[in-house]
Amino acid sequence: MKTYTHEVKYYECDRMGITHHSNYIRFMEEARVDLMDQLGYGFDRMEAEGVVSPVVSVECQYKHPTTFKDPIDIEVDVAETSPLKITFRYTMRCNGILVCLGRSTHCFLENGKPVVLADRFPTLYKSLLS
Repeated sequence: MKTYTHEVKYYECDRMGITHHSNYIRFMEEARVDLMDQLGYGFDRMEAEGVVSPVVSVECQYKHPTTFKDPIDIEVDVAETSPLKITFRYTMRCNGILVCLGRSTHCFLENGKPVVLADRFPTLYKSLLS
């Protein structure tokens, strides 16, 4: 899959000129949405079919600061799967320097009830595993 790149915006920086820590969670979401689009199962498509994917947990390990206009390259892959949940792993680099490691776990719901991704979207599930 193609690596997602986010360029740090001015408003994403704090008074010290450093990218505010909360933005890395948003960057993870941007990269995850891009990955799903690349796989042909964008969240817009899933939601049109009645399936939503809430965040169950999220974590970030900050390794090196970034600043305004820095390009952050974000690689996303699948860390873990279970019948009802999937955990994505994020590796963020700026000019080759590791800046952040992250993980987010998601479930899938249809009409408020859990969805087994392998049953509901088998092609997507196979793509995520490869």
